[in-house]
Amino acid sequence: MGSGRGKFSGRGAKGAKSVSGYSRMRGFEGGQMPLHRRLPKRGFTNIFRKEYAVVNVGKLETLDGASFDPGKLLESGAIRKLKHGLKILGTGELTRKITVKAHVFSASAKSKIEAAGGTVEVISEAKQA
Repeated sequence: MGSGRGKFSGRGAKGAKSVSGYSRMRGFEGGQMPLHRRLPKRGFTNIFRKEYAVVNVGKLETLDGASFDPGKLLESGAIRKLKHGLKILGTGELTRKITVKAHVFSASAKSKIEAAGGTVEVISEAKQA
């Protein structure tokens, strides 16, 4: 009782596909120049880029409490992941006095917090993602 696929086992006689261990390269298009080589290459990726968890001043206005730090913002769900640290940006209005601890502040965020009578504290050690 056999498999019904004698001699070459359905692989044909010769060629790369007939041998064991054959694997076609990803993106192979039968000898036509592959799409990833036909298209122009643009841009570049900075491997040293730091990605911050971002919170706007307007968002801090809506949250309860008078002081905010990365731990409290994670708890409240204002940020999902800390990444390289917390960055406060200046979009929105701030009408109350708050204390904010973060790794980076934009100039407008810093001025808005201080104008409302709050304090800004820079955390020096940034978390590695």
